[in-house]
Amino acid sequence: MTPFLRKILGMNWVLVLVMYGLLIFGVFMIESAARHLPVSKEVLGQFGSAGAYYAWMQKRWILIGSVAYFGAAFIDYRWIRWLGIPFYLVSMAMMVLAMQQDDSVHRLSLFGLTFQPAQLGISSGILLISWLVQDLPKLHRWFGAPFMRIALIGVIAAVPFLMVMKMGDMGSALVWIPVSIVALLIGGAPFRYLSFMGLIGAGMIPLLYFIALPLVSERGPQRIDTWLRMMRGQEVNIADEGYAPHNISMAVGKAGWKGVGWKATAEEGSLHAKAFIPKDTAHNDYIFAVIAEELGFRGSLLLLSAFTLLLIQGLFIAFYSRDVCGRLLVSLVVALFFAHVFESIGMCVLLMPITGIPLPLVSYSGTFVVICMMLLGLVQSVWIHRHVKPVAAEKPAAEA
Repeated sequence: MTPFLRKILGMNWVLVLVMYGLLIFGVFMIESAARHLPVSKEVLGQFGSAGAYYAWMQKRWILIGSVAYFGAAFIDYRWIRWLGIPFYLVSMAMMVLAMQQDDSVHRLSLFGLTFQPAQLGISSGILLISWLVQDLPKLHRWFGAPFMRIALIGVIAAVPFLMVMKMGDMGSALVWIPVSIVALLIGGAPFRYLSFMGLIGAGMIPLLYFIALPLVSERGPQRIDTWLRMMRGQEVNIADEGYAPHNISMAVGKAGWKGVGWKATAEEGSLHAKAFIPKDTAHNDYIFAVIAEELGFRGSLLLLSAFTLLLIQGLFIAFYSRDVCGRLLVSLVVALFFAHVFESIGMCVLLMPITGIPLPLVSYSGTFVVICMMLLGLVQSVWIHRHVKPVAAEKPAAEA
């Protein structure tokens, strides 16, 4: 049996099937969620509807992501980790360039592709943390000290976190919090250090909310205030700041067991068809509201079960990792996916304030789909190469 065939047969096929199941489900729902978006007459004549066009575009991104997935899966992650520093530096440079663009969502155009480099900063930070936490202590034991581990993780996470906050993308920035916490836990930070940091962080929440957040995000404090008032049952203006949270939570709450049906019309009672769910972002940020309304509780339960299985498979792979780098890499990817799923679904059911964050593998999000598939490819690489041992240098034979 050739090594390549052995890798194919040794893949975690549950992970592969669940990932592609979510991707196919996403294409299915994007066609419905994006059907009200404005498109040109040429596109409308070719595809028949805006939803079919965006579903076709998502299929193209999935094809690109499949190349990234299998490429990352079949290459041993101990070689990919060396890309950590250049990938991280390039991501930071792209984020700086994006901040100079006259674009409200800070996108870059490169080789005909338009993307948000904020997601690249998160994925590159995950790769860099996984590598340095394992290998820096080999250079000198001083790097293995708890304080140095915490400082290393903190600096690597803080730079993209502050840059994304500067962009005003609060949702993408908040993802770094659970990722950093998991990095500290898996990285071996002592509990006394984590407890002290938790107390300091809790004490800084008022300063961050009342002073720091208004400086970096104009809408952030208003969204949190609206969410808190709605959670307490206080009156909000549902025609202004409370429009999105009120209507998307209504779409989820009224769906029942079966929902109103896929691509339901206004006559069938669809709030999405009546444009109460913001149509410009229904296919990415608010796609769970469309899913819940059209497919009901059973569709939502199926989606949550698939994500649960995906995350459990990730934890299973992390447990069987051959080294600290692989364990950290998989754990941080699981934390990233969990944060995205919790925020994206939580804001649709008023568990979280509106943050504008895509649902992994399901939302129409362009390059974010490719990044998610690449990260899952790295998780697959940890599984495939879990039994591969580094070749030790042979000791010279003793002289006779």
